[in-house]
Amino acid sequence: QHFAIPRHYSEDLSSILIPHGLIRDRVEKLAQLIAADCTKPLVACCVLKGAHVFFANLTDSLKKLPNKDGKSIPMSFEFIKVKSYENEHSTGSVKISLSEEDLQGFRGKDLLIVEDIVDTGATMVGLIDLLKKYEPASIKVVSLLLKKTPRSNRYIPDYVGFSIPDAFVVGYC
Repeated sequence: QHFAIPRHYSEDLSSILIPHGLIRDRVEKLAQLIAADCTKPLVACCVLKGAHVFFANLTDSLKKLPNKDGKSIPMSFEFIKVKSYENEHSTGSVKISLSEEDLQGFRGKDLLIVEDIVDTGATMVGLIDLLKKYEPASIKVVSLLLKKTPRSNRYIPDYVGFSIPDAFVVGYC
């Protein structure tokens, strides 16, 4: 064993795909890329539950970085539960936990959707389509992981941490 595995996963994991330090370095680089593209206040939207640790580390890094104009990036946060599956099967539609009032508040704003993993891409495409109805100024997506799978609809997020093989993975812990 070359890496520390959390005790609660020790019986279930056969290997470490991406070491923690490499993840932290990549999160910092993603924050730099996002900050370099920022021109206006950002609404960072965490897709729950999986992305919460990635979201916390990414937004913490973003808070420390200047935007294109050398100024700090004004940010607000939203937390979205997204559901597109029932009993491991896609329903073909996306349901989210935000109220109509919350969604109306996205009008004219720059959204950054923070996701832990994009698998087939269907859920993210559905979420983006739903959010577009509320006329945000822009929608960008950052995902820590992009799974290379034949089931993919070929959706690629604006910012990707790592591409991974088509295998079951335990998230960023």
